[in-house]
Order: sequence, then structure tokens, then C-alpha cells
Amino acid sequence: MKLSVIMPVYNREKFVGSALRSLLRQRDAADLDIIVVDDGSTDGSADVVRTLMDEASCIRLFSQANAGVTKARNSGLRQLPPQTEFVSFLDSDDISPAGRFKADLACFAGDSGLELTYSLMTLVDNIDDEALAPAADANCVTVRGIHLSAGIFARNLVDRTGGFDEAFQQAEDTDYLLRVFESGPKYVMPDTVALYYRRHPGNMTKEADVPAREFMRAIYKSMTRRKANPSLKRIEGIFDFKDLAGWRFM
Repeated sequence: MKLSVIMPVYNREKFVGSALRSLLRQRDAADLDIIVVDDGSTDGSADVVRTLMDEASCIRLFSQANAGVTKARNSGLRQLPPQTEFVSFLDSDDISPAGRFKADLACFAGDSGLELTYSLMTLVDNIDDEALAPAADANCVTVRGIHLSAGIFARNLVDRTGGFDEAFQQAEDTDYLLRVFESGPKYVMPDTVALYYRRHPGNMTKEADVPAREFMRAIYKSMTRRKANPSLKRIEGIFDFKDLAGWRFM
């Protein structure tokens, strides 16, 4: 199975090495293709990536002038090789848990019609970058949230969905996932933890006002699409927010 993982990077010198190493430790699970898109970083992010490229030929680095994460993700989609069977994503400050790909790709091996696995995410305020796992003293919560990295997408589903909507500053991932589920793919929701989502002061989603505005715009667009086309599927029972209420790191 050839699995392409798209990773946009912008000024993540401190974290991108750990993110990539968390993928590389899973090379036994798939024919791994890691597509890194450097979105005009001004720090040493690209140098960190190049160092790991010397050790792992499955990492490919593409550079562009700073254009934002949405365009970076679309750049990554344009670099998918024809032979890619599955696509996933990982942000450059997050961690892919050991064994995740092996567990979720097994779902596809057992069902030729399956188009998507959508797993759990763990929000963490302290990651041990040697162990590539939550630190012993970390505060954590595990949910089925809204995150691209929770999914492994069959290539035909990615092709059918199209690119990310570049009108979004943020929440392009929410819009993308809503479009995916509206299309009615065959999916399963394993209890695999698909990512450790690192909470830190530089999280883009902590910017005041912007995330809520963009998130609501994604929801509104979904409602508008479904009103115009009743054949699109309602999205219920997928995303779980009740366990996030009151969590102090949100």
C-alpha cells in the first residue's frame, strides 16, 4: 500500500523534526511518501527537513513563497504520485502515534470498498520529543474531533473531493472534512489514536476571533450546499465536542 502524507510547514523549526520522525518510525506499515511543503519559512524549518531527507528518501520537500496553509495543502495534493493509494495529513507541530498507520490501514485490507478511516485525536499540552508521545506530566484529552490527520483517505475519495477552498484563512480543514462526509463515503471510525495534537502558544487556532468566524463560515457553507442539493448526506454522530467543554487548554 502506498500512503502519501502531506505536511505543510511554516516556521516550525522546533517541531518539524519530531513530526517527521513520528512518521518515519511507521515505514514498516506502508510504502510511505512524505510530501513536505515549506510555505516560505524564515527560520531553519527547511534545513531540518533536508537533514532528515539525507536519512530517508521517502521525504520530498517542496518550497513556495508564503501563501498560507490552505494553498500549501493544495500544493501537496498536486504532488501526489499516480501510484498513491491512500492519503493522510500531519501538521508540522503534531505527532503521529506509533502503530497508527498499521492499525488503520488494516481496515482497508479487510474491505475493498472502504474509502475512509476516521480515528481519535489526543490534545496534549506537553509532548516528550524523544519518546514522541505525551510527557508523563502532560494534561491530555482524547476525542473524535475535527482534524485532517484523523483520517486516512482512499485516493478515489481525495480525487472526488477536490482541493481545499483557498477562500478560507483557517478552517479549510473543517470545510474539507464536511465536504468529504457530505459525499457519503464508506467509512469506519476506529478507536485508534491518530495524532497527538500539540497545544502550544504558537497554535494558529488560538488566534482571537479568526477560528470561530472561519469555522462558522464552513458550517454555513455546508448548510447551503445541503439545502441546494438534498442528495448530500447529513453529518451526524461523527465529531464529539462534549469532552472538550471546559478543558483549560482550549
